[in-house]
Amino acid sequence: MSATPHRFIVVEGPIGVGKTTLARRLAETFGAELVLEQAESNPFLERFYRDPVGAALPAQLHFLFQRTQQLSSLRQADLFSAVRVADYLLEKDRLFARVTLDEAEFALYEQVYARLVIDPPKPDLVIFLQAPVDTLLQRIGRRGIQAEKLIERAYLEKLNEAYARFFHDYDDAPLLIVNAATLDPVSSDLDYSELLGAVQRMKRGRLYFNPLRHAAL
Repeated sequence: MSATPHRFIVVEGPIGVGKTTLARRLAETFGAELVLEQAESNPFLERFYRDPVGAALPAQLHFLFQRTQQLSSLRQADLFSAVRVADYLLEKDRLFARVTLDEAEFALYEQVYARLVIDPPKPDLVIFLQAPVDTLLQRIGRRGIQAEKLIERAYLEKLNEAYARFFHDYDDAPLLIVNAATLDPVSSDLDYSELLGAVQRMKRGRLYFNPLRHAAL
């Protein structure tokens, strides 16, 4: 196990970018508790991929309740917690809702969101993995999850744009932005080692992480 100055690290990024695998690897490195959003437990998700218009609202509400309950339980245990690594921010729920819901559904979602008692723990480091849509589609195809084969390119393009807008203004925690198209900390031990060093050094502000040996790729 390696040391880290951080108590709560969050890995974020669009579908297929490798955030869950990276979160697992970081948790193993730091001997940390792993917090996963468990998308496969959402009974509406495959239906949403088949029918994005008809199934968006139940899929989104299921995620909202699941995520708020999970993160609230973490908040209650903060005094006794070890290091934690998660593969999602709660704020991503509203990001997805804005992309997937129509105006009337989003208004209803906002009403539900406003009535929930939400007090999630604040991360002290967020790692944002970026990659173009072509890369995301390739990685989704390689991992071979049946429901994800239904994901459309246009949906991923909207998600990528939404993530870029969200993190452009994000300042709630130190932010490490990783070019996950040319850097592969999931599959490459060398890339992972370089990223791990950046994670351990990162204390404030934001850093765009793309080592020089990758810059020309």
